[in-house]
Amino acid sequence: MPELPEVETVRLGLVPLVTGRRIVDAGSHPSAKFASAPDAIGPTVTDVTRRGKYLLLELDDARHLVIHLGMTGQLRIRGPQHAGDPYVRAWWELDDGSVLELRDVRRFGRVAVVPVDDHRALPTLAGLGPDPFDEAFTPALLWSGLRASRLRVKTQLLQQRVVAGVGNIYADEALWLAQVNPAARTVTRAQAERLHAALREVLAAGIANGGTTLRDYRAVSGASGTNQHFLSCYGRAGEPCLRCGVELRRRVLDGRGTTWCPTCQR
Repeated sequence: MPELPEVETVRLGLVPLVTGRRIVDAGSHPSAKFASAPDAIGPTVTDVTRRGKYLLLELDDARHLVIHLGMTGQLRIRGPQHAGDPYVRAWWELDDGSVLELRDVRRFGRVAVVPVDDHRALPTLAGLGPDPFDEAFTPALLWSGLRASRLRVKTQLLQQRVVAGVGNIYADEALWLAQVNPAARTVTRAQAERLHAALREVLAAGIANGGTTLRDYRAVSGASGTNQHFLSCYGRAGEPCLRCGVELRRRVLDGRGTTWCPTCQR
């Protein structure tokens, strides 16, 4: 599933292509998850922002066109000629003739049009924790959030309430970098401080590298990300730890495949 760096890369690609453009037509797959796409016809896109893994196209009628990419979603811009792609689940024609398409093979994505700052119709979005790059997201806030539950630290990161936008790839990377065991149910203040810095570091690197492409993710331009070539932990089970040389291990932790170093992350 695209995580914060992938969604932010898509956002950066969309901004110059859709900002200032009016939505003149739209259509969608009949699934209820995409059927609200035509509700965005009429207004002009004034900005493209992000909350966690959600893209928010700000409209000049005080609404948001909300797009979640799910597991296989891709956003792209095409010309007025329809390519006949059967996996396009929603599309929006802009006043310059270009068309914004949401392609989603497995249909785990989501589209909604809601009032600005009223996301009650999307409980997952409404319940998101702070963005990892917000000033309000401090080491103390992370420590407090992790202490409020006895769930494993990695599971808490993936739930999006302690911090928004972190998925399996970047959780493994940050926990490895911070030397925190993903199965731990408590963390010290010092561990929380290291994890806070590690989250920001691995997410910033992911954005700088255009995201991580393991299979489906593509930028708006169609380009793959390159961050997969720089991963230190995720997907490297059986290989030596880049810090201590001990073989990295893998286990399923609360339903999610997890890679860690048995020495560095005791």
